[in-house]
Amino acid sequence: MSHHSPPKNQIRELIEEINQWAIANGLAMYPPNFEANPSNASVSPVTIYPTPIPKRCFDEAVEIQPVFNELYARLAQDMAHPDSLLHKTTEALALSDPEFTGKLWSLYLKILKDVQKKRQTFKLGIFRSDYLIDKKNGSEQIKQVEFNTVSVSFAGLSEKVDRLHAYLNKANKYDLKGPFYNEQNMVISDSGYLLSMALAKAVESYTSQQISSTSSDPIVAFIVQRNERNVFDQKILELNLLEKFGIKSVRLTFDDVHDKMFTDNETGKLFVKDAEQEVAVVYYRTGYTTTDYTSEKDWEARLFLEKSFAIKAPDLLTQLSGSKKIQQLLTNKSVLGKYTCNPKKRDSLLKTFVKIYPLDDTELGREGKRLAFSDPSKYVLKPQREGGGNNVYKENIPNFLKGIEERHWDAYILMELIEPELNENNVILRDNKSYEEPIISELGVYGCILFDDKQVLMNEFSGSLLRSKFNTSNEGGVAAGFGCLDSIILY
Repeated sequence: MSHHSPPKNQIRELIEEINQWAIANGLAMYPPNFEANPSNASVSPVTIYPTPIPKRCFDEAVEIQPVFNELYARLAQDMAHPDSLLHKTTEALALSDPEFTGKLWSLYLKILKDVQKKRQTFKLGIFRSDYLIDKKNGSEQIKQVEFNTVSVSFAGLSEKVDRLHAYLNKANKYDLKGPFYNEQNMVISDSGYLLSMALAKAVESYTSQQISSTSSDPIVAFIVQRNERNVFDQKILELNLLEKFGIKSVRLTFDDVHDKMFTDNETGKLFVKDAEQEVAVVYYRTGYTTTDYTSEKDWEARLFLEKSFAIKAPDLLTQLSGSKKIQQLLTNKSVLGKYTCNPKKRDSLLKTFVKIYPLDDTELGREGKRLAFSDPSKYVLKPQREGGGNNVYKENIPNFLKGIEERHWDAYILMELIEPELNENNVILRDNKSYEEPIISELGVYGCILFDDKQVLMNEFSGSLLRSKFNTSNEGGVAAGFGCLDSIILY
């Protein structure tokens, strides 16, 4: 496919089409401070055209996702063993990041002490692996930016923006003479359906455990942020659960957990009070950063949920396996080899990694510290947590590190910057304004795995996502206000 872009003369007409399609199809978010008028939503920030991605890179990302799913399931299991590398690593991390990793770890230790009734062994991982396509060595190679193990978003809206672009193409809105793109090359993600299917499979496996009579229709509890703006993305999963799988769900904040839930003392089963509905799966769409926990009460709510017999998506250890520190450890071939027995699989994972250094007192850590000061322009400094907005780039790294005590440096990793191709032919639409600036695009691939210590019940690729941002913006969060949703055209 040629990289030339559609005629730009009808941008105004396209914007009108996009706004109307988006509102007709729920490609929407709440604006800031929507609480005063919840009937007022706005069209999600999107690109006007799809973005070209090499088919070879896309196929590689899809193919490798189940390998990543399995890897992270193994990491979570290994972390439970007190003598394992991951247990010790997370313990150390808990000390250097006491506000967040430390809190999650202490909840995990409390649960261990609590010799309670039957414990839920199944865990559901709903993951997303994010890549940039690196052009450094003249050939294109997907390089992993991060692996997200909790509260991955945009599965619902991703399939909408794919369908939006497919519609504009099919309806000759890009080019009046006929479809501009070959439809075969447009990727239509089924992520909204596939994530709800994974939740449904978890409900099914919960029901089959039958520890005393399970109520007829156990439900999924979505644990959400207060005043969540990205609610429609989540709603798509809720609607799918009901319409396609006959499973009801409920949306609860950490406040609601205290007010509206209880557990059965005998079985540890979790219920929503008024309706006496049994909860099969606790699905976190919050809880991935310190600001999600506004007080000690929120941490108590998390502990209460984790202790219950419901299946967690994810549980504490699965969430903790997604730390940047563990991502850094995995770039070591022999460490990775411990968790991926098949050498071919191991090498296919290694190919997607860039160099990542700790900033501790190991040999590699000392090298990391040296590079942070001598050659910062090739690196990004990342803290041990999710959620965007926390990274320090290039020339800003030395002063940032000088501003904090060296003993806290090991709460960060130094990661080699990926050099993706700029797309100069797309246009970003945000709040009805169009912006023609070069963009870079990040490919996200969803994967779901249902597992316990003995078996994997399901391990699947679950759709894709493309997010783009201005080349001038270092952070790519769509909800955070820097990025937008995009779709993929393969070439």
